[in-house]
Amino acid sequence: MRYRDADHRLLAALRDCGAEPRVAAVARALSFAGEHGAVWLAGGALAAAVDRERRAGWLRGAALVGAAHLASMGVKRVVRRSRPRLAAREPLVRTAGRHSFPSSHATSAAAAAVAYGALRPAGARLVPPLAAAMCVSRLVAGVHYPSDVLVGALLGGATARLGAGWMGRAPSPAPARLPARPPGRPRAALGAAS
Repeated sequence: MRYRDADHRLLAALRDCGAEPRVAAVARALSFAGEHGAVWLAGGALAAAVDRERRAGWLRGAALVGAAHLASMGVKRVVRRSRPRLAAREPLVRTAGRHSFPSSHATSAAAAAVAYGALRPAGARLVPPLAAAMCVSRLVAGVHYPSDVLVGALLGGATARLGAGWMGRAPSPAPARLPARPPGRPRAALGAAS
């Protein structure tokens, strides 16, 4: 019960920050940009287009962002936690669905911070603060409890971290073919005869 009260009180305090018009505008813009991971997927595609050296990594990072987003949608369908309703405070944005746990915005933002941050130093400096702002915007907008955002960020970060090895790996070359073996000669002898 204490946990729920704290979750609700923190949400109410952050939603009150949305009374400031500039704060509300930023929260709305971030919420819109983060819908279905759009800003993170577009960022990965754009980076892949301009950073030829790490193109495969950027595309794999974007795939991890998409996978994290899909994972959060699956969890939402299982948990089915309703979105918060605050007395005398309407949400600042409309939502694509009625379930709040976990925050898919936070999931895709954290996945992008981990995945893209590993590819370039600029990504490590630029993406995490934007991802954190995206997470806070969902609280200021009044559409998620803090626990929704926390679990979403953990899910996104874990998804990207689990896929980090795949993301950084260059495409595998075709396997080398062994030369044809003359009839009656063992393979070991083939190498010695060459």
